[in-house]
Amino acid sequence: MSKKYEPLAAQIIDLVGGAGNIDSFYHCQTRLRFELRDDSKADQVALNATDGVAKTLINGGQFQVVVGMHVKEVHDELERQLAAAGHTPADDGGVKKGETKKNIGTVIIDFVAGTFQPLIPALSGAGMVKALLALLVLLKVVSPTSQTFMVINFFADAVFYFMPILIAFCAANKLKSNPILAAGVAAIMMHPNWLAMVQAKNPVNFFDVIPLPLTSYAATVIPIILVILVQAHVERWLDKIIPAAVKLVFVPMLTFLVMGTLAMAVLGPIGSILGSYLGTFFGFLSTNAAWAPAVLIGAFLPLMVMFGLHNGVAPLGIVQMAQTGHDSIFGPGAICSNIAMGVATLVVAFRTKGVKMKQIATAGGITALMGITEPALYGVALPKRYPLVAAMIGGGSAGLYAGLTQTHRFATGSSGLPAVLLYIGDGTMQHFLNILISLAIGIVVTAVTAFALSMKYEKDTAAEDTASGEGSAPAAAATTASATGADLPAGRRATATLERTDVIEFTAPCTGTLIPLANVADPVFSSKTMGPGVGIEPANGRIVSPCSGTVTVAMDTGHAFGIRSDDGVDVLVHVGIDTVAMNGEGFTAAVARGTRVEAGDLLVMADLEAITAAGHPTTVILVVTNHAKVGDVTAANAGPLSQGERVLTVTR
Repeated sequence: MSKKYEPLAAQIIDLVGGAGNIDSFYHCQTRLRFELRDDSKADQVALNATDGVAKTLINGGQFQVVVGMHVKEVHDELERQLAAAGHTPADDGGVKKGETKKNIGTVIIDFVAGTFQPLIPALSGAGMVKALLALLVLLKVVSPTSQTFMVINFFADAVFYFMPILIAFCAANKLKSNPILAAGVAAIMMHPNWLAMVQAKNPVNFFDVIPLPLTSYAATVIPIILVILVQAHVERWLDKIIPAAVKLVFVPMLTFLVMGTLAMAVLGPIGSILGSYLGTFFGFLSTNAAWAPAVLIGAFLPLMVMFGLHNGVAPLGIVQMAQTGHDSIFGPGAICSNIAMGVATLVVAFRTKGVKMKQIATAGGITALMGITEPALYGVALPKRYPLVAAMIGGGSAGLYAGLTQTHRFATGSSGLPAVLLYIGDGTMQHFLNILISLAIGIVVTAVTAFALSMKYEKDTAAEDTASGEGSAPAAAATTASATGADLPAGRRATATLERTDVIEFTAPCTGTLIPLANVADPVFSSKTMGPGVGIEPANGRIVSPCSGTVTVAMDTGHAFGIRSDDGVDVLVHVGIDTVAMNGEGFTAAVARGTRVEAGDLLVMADLEAITAAGHPTTVILVVTNHAKVGDVTAANAGPLSQGERVLTVTR
């Protein structure tokens, strides 16, 4: 295994409160999703300042760390380090120490997300196999009566047919019970002999006393969820009362006997009834309000992703697929939304003057078209805002057409351009054509809206881009208005005066050359994900405080400091790019967290030669991390400067 992500993984473990604070974790396309014993022990400010971390969120009961497309490698390294430390998930069966009790909505979303997210790779793979098979049939490459068709079909159907076993395993992991025992109970419900009894339609009575309703549980969802919710408590209770000497034998035996009986006699039939009601609801929705799900998901999916609500909605598509053989609840709206986000982001790439933003928007737009929107959402749409508005309008318009035409997908999978194949099925190309028309509508509406909005907002932000380095090289030599119009050092004087009186100034943390933030060789900073600011190519390694205040973050490696000024402005001083990998080498005399500093006080001595020798840029970065709360941030002009000269002003 590559050691590339060892420092980042170690840093994340430390900043989420240590290994002992981690109950469980998994990952999606770009995020690490933690279940922490105490969220307050996690240092979000320090995590946000960590190289390799784009953003942290607390949504749906999860502590989420956005690390980007290399999330799997980071996840695997986290697992390795936790295993090496002998860490196993804690389980006290109740509310964790220091944790406030979660509301019921958060608990439900948390459970649903933790159960269904791990299934996505298998469902996506099986869905694409089914889409390929449908295409082969339509092209008459494979006959529906051939053995080849049958074999490929069960390649895809196996995941859906045995879904109760997969769900049981994942749900048990989420509930911290034994996943193998859970899968075993699910297998009991799907045993071929039971299926034969159901098909024979003869009454079945357990011990001639307990009637077992004749219900097939293949490809169902609700019954097994009810079973595992109960089994987790039964198993935990058995584990407590049975002596350790015989626990290995009797806990599994009694679990199978108790849960097998409850599953077949009570919980399974109840779940089947609930599932039939859900199927009736899906039927009612498709008849009376077919347009609603696709419109709502198409328009509001980006906001749902931001708050983690999509984790509670997406599984409805899986349930509908199990009930009806198709999904019209989540899939159509999701693909419409994702493509709209990709188009809006690509419009930004076309319209923006910032070189770094252009690069980020191009990469994020292409990734969004493939179904992964978080880089575009957090790197472009949220910072600029107008692409988000355009994507929501375009996604909603596309979803409206998809909903009115009752467009279905016939397998679950990703929600990017390759997923259009999932709409081939039911012996017709109509749904495939409908989704193509929907996407065409979304692309046109999004592009026109984003372009029209960019005529205003790209102009409005041109001055900001110039001041913070988001513009072209010639433009970056100019500056936006200073908050006060007061004299600045030569080469960095404001060109206009704003009539504001509450101005907070921040000075250069080192001597060197001021560069636009967009020119900093780190997309997390250059995209303003961390906030607006500047970069400085240092002439020496003496790094001082840009303001008077308190050190709120002091990385053990000595390469980054968070300071809250006396005026309540949070700034980050970051020394070098990816210097966290140096593990503190080259950094000396670093101040500690909680230290009171005055402007000009030493923060750390950095050995610039050592940083360069390690292969890292020495750029010192100064950004305002809570700019949305404190006011407008204006940067000085690019050019030479001395430590202590004004480089940023915050105007309230």
